[in-house]
Amino acid sequence: MTLFTQRDDPDSIPATHGNICEGGKRLTLYQIKPRFQAWLRPLVQRLADRGVTANQVTTVAALGSIVVAGIVGALVWLPGIFLLMPIWLFVRMALNTIDGMLAREHGQQSALGAYLNELGDIVSDLALVIPFVLPFGTAVVPFAILAVVVECAGLIGPLAGASRRYDGPLGKSDRALVLGALGLWLGLGFGPGAYGHWIWVALCLLSIVTIVRRVQRGVQEANAAR
Repeated sequence: MTLFTQRDDPDSIPATHGNICEGGKRLTLYQIKPRFQAWLRPLVQRLADRGVTANQVTTVAALGSIVVAGIVGALVWLPGIFLLMPIWLFVRMALNTIDGMLAREHGQQSALGAYLNELGDIVSDLALVIPFVLPFGTAVVPFAILAVVVECAGLIGPLAGASRRYDGPLGKSDRALVLGALGLWLGLGFGPGAYGHWIWVALCLLSIVTIVRRVQRGVQEANAAR
């Protein structure tokens, strides 16, 4: 599908940091990714057999994010409506993985796919952040802007002679985890609280750190390649 496909994106599976426990052993999320792909592979094969393309899946993920954001925003008064957020973010993660597998394993990489992939992610992120303005206020707006800058900092890497940068601490998957957690919190009936805006201040600071890291490491990589 893409030149920068989800399959090569550490952010395709949430959180490139940390680990969980399985059977008393520590299991990194890098190890989860192949298992998640293996679980999805039969579905991916069926989709490919039916002529579904990676670009179509990417488009569905972006449009779905807009629709979910619109529903949550329009029905924000409805108890539990924010529970749609973590549910959709998991579905979106699966769609991101599926489009990458279609691209890699079924020869669907394309220049158009690269544009759809990157632009779709930015549009999706913006759409899914907007509903949080209603309970949390305008403190969410700077975070939304910085989320776009974070992705731009990663995209500029190839223009500077480096790779597409995915450095953290607050990349796409991390944002998805945060939004999912906040959606779950609100969906269960908890309010933003008196200090809710400080959550977004912290997220803005982490976004700035992410931007700086992507620029610094991109420059280092480009200089090392000369």
